[in-house]
Amino acid sequence: MSTLPVIAAVDGSDDSMRALDWAQDAARMRAAPLRVVHLRQYGTWGRPEVLAVVPPQDDPVLEQARARVERRTDAPSCEYVALDGVPAATLPELGAEAQLLVLGSRGRGGFASLLLGSTSLAAARDAECPVVVVPRPGREVHGEAPAEPGPRVVVGLHADSPDEATLAFAFAEAALREARLQVVAAYPSPVQTWVAPGQIVPPVIDEVAVESEVRALVDGFLAPHRERHPGVPAEPLVVAGDAAGHLVEASRDAELVVVGRHRRRLLAPARMMGSVTQAVLLHAASPVAVVPPAPPEE
Repeated sequence: MSTLPVIAAVDGSDDSMRALDWAQDAARMRAAPLRVVHLRQYGTWGRPEVLAVVPPQDDPVLEQARARVERRTDAPSCEYVALDGVPAATLPELGAEAQLLVLGSRGRGGFASLLLGSTSLAAARDAECPVVVVPRPGREVHGEAPAEPGPRVVVGLHADSPDEATLAFAFAEAALREARLQVVAAYPSPVQTWVAPGQIVPPVIDEVAVESEVRALVDGFLAPHRERHPGVPAEPLVVAGDAAGHLVEASRDAELVVVGRHRRRLLAPARMMGSVTQAVLLHAASPVAVVPPAPPEE
């Protein structure tokens, strides 16, 4: 069985070239081939054409990508593909034949002031494989989550409904990078009730007990993954408050932040990003991997 490629989507922009660099490293670590795809956008109502492997010199964007790939002595085996279509509709389809889809946070189109492009959002929401969005350098992150020095992968864990695919991807990525895994599990802060001016009813919830319970749940969820990856130190960070804010803080100097995507539900069959995932994509300082949920058990 052939190894599925890592796919890097390029359009000649600086953002896509940074994503190409990241994809090369990912392909090398996985011993996987790299496929560089240039989506040549045309009319919104057009239908996408069939993928076409083309000589890089026949496409200026692919030629630029080839020159960048071949500058490195450790470049993986690579093929170059041109595709005509609407990127937001066509790019997610590439995930069906990739183990990883990598793209920049912005392309050539759209408003330069926006933090994340519609194509990146569509791919992260709809692709069948994990999607990595590489941000522009220099994003400011306010606050700082506690972390030891050294390479670190961050993963968000919802203690009420953990997704095994997200945890499995995060552990595997940390193992590939010989990095520690920081597991961020946030729980809601107790709500204070105002009964009269200047009076507050103390919260009924014991926050210490809640934190202890969440930590026990997290340790239980992590146990099978720790057994599969004994060389990966997994450090739970159990904190009260906004999950997205804590994940963004933890993204400072991280190799990667891993988040999950909402599972389809009966009354909401469309694929959904989730507010936490979207906020992390918009504000994280590190690359962000969005992992589709594990298929439901039969």
